[in-house]
Amino acid sequence: MAAASWYHRDISRVVAEELLAKAGRDGCFLVRDSESVSGAYALCLLFQRHVHTYRILPDDEGLLSVQTIQGIQAKCFRTLPDLIGAYQQPNNGLVTPLLYPVHRARQVADEDSDGEDGRGGGHVASAVPAGGAGPGTWLSAPMAGRTHISQQLHQRLQEQVHSSPASDFMGFMAEYLNHHLQLDLEALRHGHPQLRHLSTALVTACRALHRRIDFTLAGLETLARVFDSPASPRSPAREQVSPSGAAAAPSCLQLLLNKISTVNHLLSSLEKKVLKSLQETVSRHNLALPSVVAAPLPTAKPLAVQSFEVKVGKLQRAALTVDVESGTVAITKRGSGSPEETIPQDKILQLIKYQSMQSKVRLVYDREPQRNLSRDFVFPNARKREAFCQLLQLMKIQHSNLDEPDLISVYVGTWNMGSTPPPRSLASWLTSRGLGRTQDETTACIPHDIYVIGTQENSLGDREWVEFLRASLKTLMAIDYRVVALQCLWSIKIVVLVKPEHERRISHVHTSSVKTGIANTLGNKGAVGVSFLFNGTSFGFINCHLASGSEKTHRRNQNYSDILRSLVLGDKHLSAFDLTLRFTHLFWFGDLNYRLDMDVQDILAHITKREFEALLAVDQLNLEREKSKVFLRFSEGDISFPPTYRYERGSRDSYMWQKFKPTGMRINVPSWCDRILWKSHPETHVVCNSYGCTDDIMTSDHSPVFATFEVGVTSQFVPKKAPGSGPEPLACIEWESIEVIVKTASRSKCYIEFHSYCLEETQRSGENTSQSCDIPGFLKLGWSAKHLPVLNPILPDLEYLGDQHLLLSVKGVESCESYGECCIAMRSMIGSMAQQFETFLFHRGEETGSMRGWMKVRVPKDRRSTRERLYGTPIGLCPHHEPWPWGDAEPSPAVFCRSRPRSLPEPAAGYTNPAYFIFEGVP
Repeated sequence: MAAASWYHRDISRVVAEELLAKAGRDGCFLVRDSESVSGAYALCLLFQRHVHTYRILPDDEGLLSVQTIQGIQAKCFRTLPDLIGAYQQPNNGLVTPLLYPVHRARQVADEDSDGEDGRGGGHVASAVPAGGAGPGTWLSAPMAGRTHISQQLHQRLQEQVHSSPASDFMGFMAEYLNHHLQLDLEALRHGHPQLRHLSTALVTACRALHRRIDFTLAGLETLARVFDSPASPRSPAREQVSPSGAAAAPSCLQLLLNKISTVNHLLSSLEKKVLKSLQETVSRHNLALPSVVAAPLPTAKPLAVQSFEVKVGKLQRAALTVDVESGTVAITKRGSGSPEETIPQDKILQLIKYQSMQSKVRLVYDREPQRNLSRDFVFPNARKREAFCQLLQLMKIQHSNLDEPDLISVYVGTWNMGSTPPPRSLASWLTSRGLGRTQDETTACIPHDIYVIGTQENSLGDREWVEFLRASLKTLMAIDYRVVALQCLWSIKIVVLVKPEHERRISHVHTSSVKTGIANTLGNKGAVGVSFLFNGTSFGFINCHLASGSEKTHRRNQNYSDILRSLVLGDKHLSAFDLTLRFTHLFWFGDLNYRLDMDVQDILAHITKREFEALLAVDQLNLEREKSKVFLRFSEGDISFPPTYRYERGSRDSYMWQKFKPTGMRINVPSWCDRILWKSHPETHVVCNSYGCTDDIMTSDHSPVFATFEVGVTSQFVPKKAPGSGPEPLACIEWESIEVIVKTASRSKCYIEFHSYCLEETQRSGENTSQSCDIPGFLKLGWSAKHLPVLNPILPDLEYLGDQHLLLSVKGVESCESYGECCIAMRSMIGSMAQQFETFLFHRGEETGSMRGWMKVRVPKDRRSTRERLYGTPIGLCPHHEPWPWGDAEPSPAVFCRSRPRSLPEPAAGYTNPAYFIFEGVP
């Protein structure tokens, strides 16, 4: 059976509604993947100019059924085509039968127009899932059995490659599956089980491993000989795996196994050999080893002690006792009279709060030399966990005299290396010197707290590149930077390095990659990403290499959307939110490949005169951002440096804009392909201090680009008021009303989800209380105070709440799919009277509507103290009023504060869609 054209895979809700609107007939339908339930589908059906969305859910046996109106018996089907066929008949619970399928657009393989490196692989057709049985079960056109096996295995390989760092190795395996698997199958059918072609592929893929093992073996054997006694014979290990002895081995693979066995033997025996040698040395020379005397535990002070009941493991219960004055944490099992373990504060290395479980924490501490231990504890609730974390932070501050930072400096670099090795020195790049807005010479060598370096077309090995960067920074800064993360996709790499003192402040590290090459199956184009928490601040970094060619603007926009949709970073509980809203600070950089829409000679003339404004006016990235196609609400530093592509290698004096190919000459106009952008939560602190490119690194046709940032961060909050024995006063977040306009052809009822790290769990509103759809393509929804939840943050302190943000998602009651998400800063909402907020809704990189309303954050009177910071304005109350008592009556509406976060647009004037004005009565 041929692949059904009504199945559109993972298109967004907005795109699906646009396709149905173009079709325009009642009964038009299509099927897409569900955004709310993994493995489920969404049936989108047009009737009377409105789109109705039904979820198709698989049961435990993989049978599919449609969620329809109550009273209609759900029918189960083995395959999606069977289900669609049945619902083309009337009286099945849908508003109208499925009459006219909306066909999927035919995909065209994306040829790399610049002739950059790309590996194998042609167009991969979209296929229809046969049921809910999971990945790899596909309904496709009839084919020979052996071809079908090859395609199934190739599909499984693609699923593994998505999360595997060994993408180069997988390239060899993809070649085998595509071209040689059938030859091995044929040989097997004739009784030859040797799999000769697989062996050849493995030998080719393992060549680099041979070299690395030879190198490692040589080093291990040298070290072993150092500790050999003079009378002992030379170790025969090397001779056993030397090339001269390889003739006896049945194959190259057997030789590799012999080498691995030797490495295993050397590693397991080396420690014993060194220990024996050192013991003999001590005995021979009568050396006395210093005895280790355990320091006596400090005297406990009962008044300072706080105890917490916790769960350790699945069933075991214990007590965690925190003594701030003596600087210890004791773990006592239930029923035991004495502590099982007492941990001094200087041995506590890290405290990690679980994001998946608000009451769980991980304590990492140093138990023995060279050995760290981590233990998980579950508290009765999130408030108890927060109190424990506060006490530990207070204890660390009191005993170590180390303040947690308010500000850190972040360096971001991007460079397309042109598949050639780097020069010996990267000093100008790593110290932000060259052209544009650069670092002053007096500050250039001040080390940054975090270095994030993204490269494209990087031919170096992963570890080789990381060590080269670390060595470069050590030479420049005299600091041995630690590796937080390395993520690679073929030749696209991202490395995150931090100062040693910040290593304990980093947690929840996640990495991910997305392929956007030919048919989204090749990794020559795509993105790699890293996310983590620095104390209480979340960071995301994305390095990408988008489609090349002046005429490929739409394809680059699609690459951006694919990356937004598929990159798996940050807190899993925020996976339903737009990727750009999941982090306090998100940095996106790389070879974006957007070009200049101007004749090449005119471009060269403007560059000579340094007339960059004229060129930036025709920059494709700027034009697409103005049209809200990509990078909505992102920021970029001022560009005051010349285009970074396409230079003649070995020189920065001239651009090599002509490229000769077998098909003829191609023109690559000089362009700012290499860019660094960022997006931060509202009312956070981020300042770009430099943005430029080097002028002395010439090994590639791209110049390296750099940007440095001053970024505000938060740490574990410690209240001024010591925790008491009585009930804690509660702060509360109250809503007076919310109004939403969404871009949709649906008439679905909606609810709002509220997420924040200051809440114990996600909260949701009731259904909207008002609704109108007078304007085609838009739906206006309203909620009154009665249908909006009062939210109680975990902590009631003003300073703590001023750093918090709320993430809101508008979801359909029927489909549970998001119509848009937004972020609201609580800092400006603190006060006894309602404040107005207004912001845009985003979903999968698109602007999908707007939200506005009135809210207030009320803080108890005794929890309003704040501290002085290195950045920003103090957290205050409404600027027009004196501090308020807790129970005061509300002032008159005439003096309501209407303060607006600086990072949010002004009302109406900031709207990008004219339809929003119609609801306001603006012509």
